[in-house]
Amino acid sequence: MNQLRISAVSYLNTFPFVYGIKESGLLTNFSLSLEVPSLCAENLKNGVADISLVPVAALPEINRFHYISDFCIGAVGEVKTVLLLSKVPLNQITRIHLDFDSRTSVELVKVLARHHWHISPQWQNLKAGQAATGQAIESLVAIGDKTFEIRQHFPYVYDLAKAWISFTGLPFVFAAWVSREKLPDDVLSQFTRAIAFGISHKRECIEYFRDKLPGCNDCLSYLEHNISYDFDEKKKEGLNAFLSLIQITSPIPERSP
Repeated sequence: MNQLRISAVSYLNTFPFVYGIKESGLLTNFSLSLEVPSLCAENLKNGVADISLVPVAALPEINRFHYISDFCIGAVGEVKTVLLLSKVPLNQITRIHLDFDSRTSVELVKVLARHHWHISPQWQNLKAGQAATGQAIESLVAIGDKTFEIRQHFPYVYDLAKAWISFTGLPFVFAAWVSREKLPDDVLSQFTRAIAFGISHKRECIEYFRDKLPGCNDCLSYLEHNISYDFDEKKKEGLNAFLSLIQITSPIPERSP
């Protein structure tokens, strides 16, 4: 096929994916763009990418898609980088500001507010980059590497993956590798092997990205213990549960196994 166009997220938790794609030697004819999660979804929908790491809340907007990898960005416990940050306790929150960068975190906090925490805050969307400081905001959903820094400005920190697991007993999937068209088997095999290479070389990955690491205390521990990469049956069950909750008024798209 022609050059394989890949769109991935530019966060610490995806560094193993990027490392495997770029350094495994298993992929040769490809281009890689690094974006925030919301733009990864747009790249796939607009035909800019052949393969994209799509935030799962965007999946209902894709008419037909294929899960193409045994790996994802998931959590089986505290994830640390998808947070509701607040200056007041949950039962006192009246307004939650929403991070521009990821639709999934926005939908997840709304599910938890309604079904798990039983609160009814007002929702206010932030523009790109507005969540980077957060000091003047009472309550904020923030994701990604910036959370290592801005969480210190909030006395109440609620981990959304941990809350989801408490609510459902299931792991959570934040993003999955997706294509719109069925890709050749050899391309899929090479891609999956490249991803697996990166995941099995996290220590080398951290060294490779040493100059781009965010201010976390132990980035390797975060990759090994807070991010769960296997797209296994339990995660698929959790993903389907989440999609069913956010698709109550939306048609469920045809999808391939």
